Amino acid sequence: MLSKAIIKYINALQVKKYRNQHQAFVVEGAKSVLELLHSDFELQHLFITEEFLQEHGNKLNKGTRYELVTEQDLTKAGTFSSNNAGLAVARMRQLPNLNFKPSDFTIALDDIRDPGNLGTILRIADWYGIKSIVCSETCADFYNPKTISATMGSFTRVKAYYLNLAEWLHQLPKSIAVYGASLEGENLHRMTLQPQGVVVMGNEANGIRPEIAREVNRLIKIPGFGGAESLNVATATAIIIDNFMRHASS
Repeated sequence: MLSKAIIKYINALQVKKYRNQHQAFVVEGAKSVLELLHSDFELQHLFITEEFLQEHGNKLNKGTRYELVTEQDLTKAGTFSSNNAGLAVARMRQLPNLNFKPSDFTIALDDIRDPGNLGTILRIADWYGIKSIVCSETCADFYNPKTISATMGSFTRVKAYYLNLAEWLHQLPKSIAVYGASLEGENLHRMTLQPQGVVVMGNEANGIRPEIAREVNRLIKIPGFGGAESLNVATATAIIIDNFMRHASS
């Protein structure tokens, strides 16, 4: 049974202020917990059910310390409406300096506020082998429980750098292509793209901010054929990145 102190601690980590204060975050669900256990994150606490232990016990690293708890305990402590698997608390990792080279390829997010969108974009980056993305300081928090859940484990492989996006883009060598997703952009389907440079995706409601748009040197768009006004930003990111990657081996 989880103690009141542990439940209070885990509940506190659902708030960004306390995550930053403790430099710790919460991971929930079988898939994400297993990914965490095989990553370079430092584990603080691991709480699992008997069901999880029976099914995945052979996947636990030797010497991993855990506490058996009930599904009710996990639900009370975490954010899931039901959780019959596990919950972990891990230390935030310290990122190395971001060293972006002309041959690199990344996604830059300008003021993406929905943690579910951020988590899905991290998963998309992971699928296409993008190891790091860049986020404006106003983006949703990487360690938000909803972000972590939406990544389906990709948070262990993709790093997110939070910085002054306009300043970072401005300091890039002029030879680096900075693409911006815009309805006024060039039709992606008529372009042959290589995975190099930066793809900037804007805010869910307002798109790319003017100060960021000034640093973009090529506008691109996904052509539409129906009546929808726009695409979800994570969906749009997947379509755009796929267009860059499809010619990568040619």
